[in-house]
Amino acid sequence: MKIVADESVEGRVVAKLREGGHSVIYIAELHPGITDDDVLNIAETEADLLLTSDKDFGDITFLQRKSKVGIVLARLQTLSSEQKAHILSSVIDEHADELSGAFTVVTPSSVRIRHQHGGLERDD
Repeated sequence: MKIVADESVEGRVVAKLREGGHSVIYIAELHPGITDDDVLNIAETEADLLLTSDKDFGDITFLQRKSKVGIVLARLQTLSSEQKAHILSSVIDEHADELSGAFTVVTPSSVRIRHQHGGLERDD
C-alpha cells in the first residue's frame, strides 16, 4: 500500500510500515513544516492512505469535505513508539481493503472505520 505519513507520525511507525513492504512517503523526511492542505494534496496524488496523529484532518474531512483519500487517525498518545508501530501496521494490514476512502480512528482498544461520504461506520 502507498502511504503518506504526516509529520505527527513517529519515525518508528514509518520504519515498521516500510519493513512490512509498504511504500511510505514521510513528510518529516521530505517536506517538514508544510501545511495540512499540502500534506493532503500529496496524499491524494501519491498515495492510497494518509496516516496522521493530527486531529485537524478530521475537520478537513468532515467539515470542509476536502479529502478523498483514506485517512487513518492514530489516537495512541499513551503508548510507546514500538506499541504504536505494531498496532498501526496491524490495522493497515488487516483492514487494507476497507481503508481507501474511509476515515479511520485507531485507539488502543478500537478501530473505527467510517466512510467519508455517507457510508456505514464500523467498530472493531
